[in-house]
Amino acid sequence: MAELDTSGGGGKKGGKVRSKKQSTRVDLTAMVDLAFLLVTFFMLTTTLNKPKAMDLAMPDKDEKEHKQEPIAASRTMTVLLGSNNKAEWFIGVPTQPLSPPTVTGYGKNGLRAALIEEGQKIQQSTGKKMFVIIKPSDKSVYNNMVNTIDEMHITNNDLYAIVDITPPEIDLLKRENIY
Repeated sequence: MAELDTSGGGGKKGGKVRSKKQSTRVDLTAMVDLAFLLVTFFMLTTTLNKPKAMDLAMPDKDEKEHKQEPIAASRTMTVLLGSNNKAEWFIGVPTQPLSPPTVTGYGKNGLRAALIEEGQKIQQSTGKKMFVIIKPSDKSVYNNMVNTIDEMHITNNDLYAIVDITPPEIDLLKRENIY
């Protein structure tokens, strides 16, 4: 049983005669029980945060035959992920891009603005949605990949693929000093 004892101490001999103080005894058992009941209640009724994961559609490994429709280079945007939190994008193929390769950062004024602007141009000219090819390099970090996929979801662009980078594209990154 928990208790609080505030005895006067005493024990001195001599001096003035004083009346002996009675010790005050407070029983803390009920308060300790209540505290444990409250802690237990809140622990059992609280929900833990569930981890947020993004769904990615991955191809089946077992399927040998994939039916792929060719996509015109005029509606394909390639995003090369480089070092120092920079990305380079262009429309078309790396040997003959339809738009000059542009280095940008991530976020609202960087990759997101390019995805929205180029997506609208392609939608108006071809009547179809833009297809984005994401190519991470050896020098990019995982956070860049996550940011790029986040930008794809923010801009409602569900046509994208993650592909290995090729040597001509690495040369483009080296030319811009982001490899």
